[in-house]
Amino acid sequence: MNNNMDLYQGELYWPTTNEPHASYPTLEGAIRTRVAIIGGGMSGALSAYTLSLHGIDTVLLDREQVAGGSTSANTGLLQFSNDIMLHELAKQLGKGPAVRFYQACGQAVARLGELAVRLELPVNYAARDSLYYASSEQDVPRLQQEFEWLQQAGFDVDYWDPARISAHFPFRKPGAIVTRGDAEVNPYRFVQALVRRAAEQGALIREHTEIVRHTSEHGIHRLETADGDAVVADAVLYAIGYEPEELRGKLIRPLLNRSFAAVTVPQTDLAAWHERMLIWETARPYFYARTTPSGRIVLGGLDEEKREPIHGKRPRARRAGQLEARLSELFPSLDTRLEFAWSATFGESADDLPFIGPDPGWAGVYYCLGYGGNGTVYSMIAADLLVQTLSGERHPVADIVALDRPTLQRT
Repeated sequence: MNNNMDLYQGELYWPTTNEPHASYPTLEGAIRTRVAIIGGGMSGALSAYTLSLHGIDTVLLDREQVAGGSTSANTGLLQFSNDIMLHELAKQLGKGPAVRFYQACGQAVARLGELAVRLELPVNYAARDSLYYASSEQDVPRLQQEFEWLQQAGFDVDYWDPARISAHFPFRKPGAIVTRGDAEVNPYRFVQALVRRAAEQGALIREHTEIVRHTSEHGIHRLETADGDAVVADAVLYAIGYEPEELRGKLIRPLLNRSFAAVTVPQTDLAAWHERMLIWETARPYFYARTTPSGRIVLGGLDEEKREPIHGKRPRARRAGQLEARLSELFPSLDTRLEFAWSATFGESADDLPFIGPDPGWAGVYYCLGYGGNGTVYSMIAADLLVQTLSGERHPVADIVALDRPTLQRT
């Protein structure tokens, strides 16, 4: 599991919004369980909550603190659309599987909303529409084709021409798709709330517990710390965000890049931001932005093909300034001064899809490697997939996200 200092650098916003939350003990002695989860971020939290909700004995282990890793750098956009458009994904998978995957993402966003309500804790969840605009005239044909595919697949979408965009926003773009059924959340609070409820449902949570050894015999797994404390489990889920040592180089070779995000000062008036839509664009890398309940704006983008986050304040500030300039172009009347800015590592796969499911060479070992810009949605899919697999069922997209699927290059 990566050290948090390798995952992000800078001034994070979400931890400053958190109310006092529970802390959990370190692993001592030996625990027997059905499922052990390694990683207390979004994937681990959703899996622990879902498994314990179904009465499955679960232990969650984190080497540091729950929500202390990539969760703090997550910008909290929940969208069914992916980094790869539906009609382009169909070129890789075929129309049926591509539509099935997109529909699973839509269902996962809806499931996240249901969970947020059921938690009855302040996670700042809000249903939102998204504005996905063409960055240039050249992107309009692709965007129109995507709109037709989404509409035919049953998604609630509209296509806006430049006049309609400028009638609702202080900027004009060549075209845009408006997608309904998306949402936003405070990822830090959400993970804390999920783990709290998981513990109330019977899951055991152990913080400051680093697993240094994983062995198995006769289908039973043993996870050990350096001090010899252990969890013995029938199944193990690696929910650590990036490729674990146990898997490294065997099946997948992710592209680890870095991205940038920032948060503005609170705004006095957001009337210019129509319905507080989530905003993103067709360009790659893309710029994106959302609002918060306190009137701030979260913005991000400027992805770079370098693994490590930027450590220096000046280069980080320079890129934050570029994000601020993009926001100012869209909303000239807003106060775009930035109060928080950070650089974070994120992963991509060769075919723009996550790796979720069992290790084909190690019985009882599962992974949730949510590469791409839709990590929280993929985490929800992973949690449901694991429950269904343990119950002897098959998730609708298990074949699409399997670790041993044929890895297709972008076309």
